Amino acid sequence: MSDCAAAETERYQVVSRTEHFAGPMFRVVTDEVRMPDGNVAKRDYMVHIGSVGVVALDEDGRVVLVCQYRHPAGQHLWELPAGIMDVDGEALDRAALRELEEEADLTAGRLDVLVDAYPSPGCSNELIRLFLARDLSPVPSERRHERRDEEAGMIVRRVDLDEAVAMALRGEIVNAACLVGLLAAARARDCGWSTLRPVDTPLPRREVAPPG
Repeated sequence: MSDCAAAETERYQVVSRTEHFAGPMFRVVTDEVRMPDGNVAKRDYMVHIGSVGVVALDEDGRVVLVCQYRHPAGQHLWELPAGIMDVDGEALDRAALRELEEEADLTAGRLDVLVDAYPSPGCSNELIRLFLARDLSPVPSERRHERRDEEAGMIVRRVDLDEAVAMALRGEIVNAACLVGLLAAARARDCGWSTLRPVDTPLPRREVAPPG
């Protein structure tokens, strides 16, 4: 499988970049890209600030799922506690713990890297790092985050990991990060957690540089 990682990505040159929109979460750009054969093609995509998610597993082998309304999808979705990297200078593991506290009122005594994923690399450079959180404990009531907007009606449930995987395979869970996280966690558990990585493992990100 090393042939994909060793592919010559530097042969794809950005000739120009046009920015159409800039918001707090992402920018929308059009790149003109010179292909290895010399042809120049336009590619529209989102430049995303990045995100984190947490597979929080309790001592009974149950995973924490949250259900919230997602406007682009027009429905409520079962998801992992997750969020964007919108705090300047915040480390990925700290962001993951913050999201776990804000969305599930939990903190974790142990955190490991589970898997990294590009949810939709055909139209976005968003890269999400998914952590496995264990040794869970409740956040004291005086420190709990006040949930607003879509998060105000958020449902938090603990589901046996195998049942959560079954929900995914039945089509009851369709959030991409949640699907990846649940399947990766089940596999990691079956491997005795030998596939987990330390929290300071570098992201497999390659920035696409504009010309100049």
